[in-house]
Amino acid sequence: MTDDSKIDILITIPFSESLLEPLRQISPRIQILVDAARSPEEISNTVWEKIQVLYTDSILPQPEQVPNLRWLQLHYAGVDEVLGTPLFQKPQLEITNLSGAAAPQMAEYILMMLLALAHRMPELHANQFRAEWPRDRWDRFMPRELRGSTVGIVGYGSIGREVARLLQMLDITVLAIKRDVRQPRDLGYTVAGMGDPGGDLFHRLYPVQALQSMLKECDYVVVCLPLTSQTHGLIDDKMLRALKPSAFLVDVGRGGVIDQDALLLALQERRLAGVALDVFAEEPLPANSPFWKLPNAIVTPHVSGISPLYRQQALSLFETNLVRFLNGESLLNRLDLQREY
Repeated sequence: MTDDSKIDILITIPFSESLLEPLRQISPRIQILVDAARSPEEISNTVWEKIQVLYTDSILPQPEQVPNLRWLQLHYAGVDEVLGTPLFQKPQLEITNLSGAAAPQMAEYILMMLLALAHRMPELHANQFRAEWPRDRWDRFMPRELRGSTVGIVGYGSIGREVARLLQMLDITVLAIKRDVRQPRDLGYTVAGMGDPGGDLFHRLYPVQALQSMLKECDYVVVCLPLTSQTHGLIDDKMLRALKPSAFLVDVGRGGVIDQDALLLALQERRLAGVALDVFAEEPLPANSPFWKLPNAIVTPHVSGISPLYRQQALSLFETNLVRFLNGESLLNRLDLQREY
């Protein structure tokens, strides 16, 4: 490709022009088309045939429709719902996700839930609706301070690393699980000043095979793993029984990483002090699910990644990768089909 060759980019997310303008200024070679289509069929074959870069959430054409496509940028970090698409098998296609773009807000959500569980927020909230001022309130609502505790992070990616950074102010022992413990550095996208790019903020790093050993040490556990064939059901009854009865758990990864039946039983039997759950194997969570009414559970409808700044953060990541693409450099957040993330 010569330096003056055009790069046709199709974006199917309805970004505002103010957000797109910095992309257009990167190079005169760039030609950006925005089409907020609801299906691949709504985009003409003429457009599909010429694009070289596609930014989308789930508008995925057949491989033969996009002979010139070289790079696919997905709008989310999790790719489990689209892994089976034929487009992913297109030879020489670079596929990247948005891992890191939602890390700031998700880490804040996790910190909020850790504090809420530690300070008995579910019980306090229930007490408010009873309009009670209990005489034994100092005993009933005695908190367990987060400060000085041990927090285990299952999945030391962009979210887990930002959680570790936020926890530094509280004198917390951070334990972490990572697939490749030989590579503690973060090789993906990192928001400047956030996360743990050098792999310096944990006290001990464990391989996945040592998960049970790590769980035994934890006062709090944060699960932020992607859902893959390797992580499905990873935290099962055996792993949950390794936790202290006083331990709390926060899950923001993907529904299916934790065995929900085993988790429900552990909560009902009070083998866990409490949980905050943002993801479930079945979403929306059915109205008759017992999780809704557990007194030791905080349930939220998959909102931990929501932020008014998400689109801005997403395009900042895309801009970084677009510059790398134009310069012939390796892209960040490349999807490994073998690992499924």
